[in-house]
Amino acid sequence: MQNIEKNMSENGYFGDYGGKYVAEVLRAPLDELENAFKKAIKDSSFLNELNALRSEYIGRPTPLIYAKNITEKLGGAKIYIKLEGLANTGAHKINNAIAQALLAKKMGKKRIIAETGAGQHGVASAAAAAKLGLECVVYMGEVDVARQQPNVLTMEMYGAEVRAVNVGAKTLKDAINEAMRDWASSFKDTHYLIGSALGPAPFPDIVRTFQAIIGEEVKEQAKSLDIAALCACVGGGSNAIGFFSAFIDDENIRLIAAEAGGIGKNVGENAARMQGGAKEGIVHGYKSRFLLDGDGQVAETRSISAGLDYPGIGPQLADLGKKGRVEFYAISDKEALEALNLFAKNEGILFALESAHAGAIAIKLAREIEKEKAIIINMSGRGDKDIFITSPIFRPKEWENFLQNELKNLRQ
Repeated sequence: MQNIEKNMSENGYFGDYGGKYVAEVLRAPLDELENAFKKAIKDSSFLNELNALRSEYIGRPTPLIYAKNITEKLGGAKIYIKLEGLANTGAHKINNAIAQALLAKKMGKKRIIAETGAGQHGVASAAAAAKLGLECVVYMGEVDVARQQPNVLTMEMYGAEVRAVNVGAKTLKDAINEAMRDWASSFKDTHYLIGSALGPAPFPDIVRTFQAIIGEEVKEQAKSLDIAALCACVGGGSNAIGFFSAFIDDENIRLIAAEAGGIGKNVGENAARMQGGAKEGIVHGYKSRFLLDGDGQVAETRSISAGLDYPGIGPQLADLGKKGRVEFYAISDKEALEALNLFAKNEGILFALESAHAGAIAIKLAREIEKEKAIIINMSGRGDKDIFITSPIFRPKEWENFLQNELKNLRQ
């Protein structure tokens, strides 16, 4: 873990964003967590155990590969892909999950709770809990449960209890609310394993620190490349801030974030916080930019990718966006699907729908940047989790017939 202190917040804030806006009952567990985290990242025994898990359990380092066919097809900058989808459990989420679960175990906690949208953080948390012998409960909005059934099954296979949340919009923001309620009443033996670089301090620092391994590896793997830009998708921002963290001080490299442009520009049609109609506010225990309605309540969001439809953004990314260090673009569902198709057919790589937003940004940029330069995409996850979303789009008739036959077989 290099330069651990470099990107840390100042008293929990990144510029104007961050903080610890929680009920008094949660201040003690947050302070306990912060103290344990600061001690652990300077403890050689903790770091050695974490590095062993990264190597032997996650399968790090993940490869950085040259997308030769797409590079030649587009005729511009060289495109490279960081394959976080090859990490155990299929996405970058395991980097943070195994590290936080290890920290929780060192703190004497017996149980972890987590929230999830696309399901990848839930899967990673359930797997980490199974590996380290902890109980696990995952909160997931009913809408996401319905569209991410394969991940629900996987979480249950790892021994986790998945609790469907049927209040509000029944998506990620509501799952977070329920998880925080649970933690408020159970923190003596429970750790809340937040999956993105958001929430009350110290979570943004914790998640970025444990995801920074992505950027550290890329910096080493790309030493011979003349990097023009790094591209990542952004929901809450865990994969992006981990990917960007090693390059924040290198002003010659553009840091580009793809938000969910959804199906339109109106409220409820997208989840674009930095390139949309977001406002500053305090939600889920921290200050940042959020999509809010006229009454100041959290607005409905829309994205084909469950992992990008969160109404807010992590405070460090909000600050970097405000300063102009990170560029944000809204990518529509249509553009993400086109990118998904292009990378699958030309490189044999199936992006998660979230990661396909980053791929779409790279496609746009490639023709604008000189051929000797490189663009690196963080493929934050694999696309097999999205089969129930993509199959009805790409093979509607065949998918319908398959489901009807499966249902018929189940009833026999």
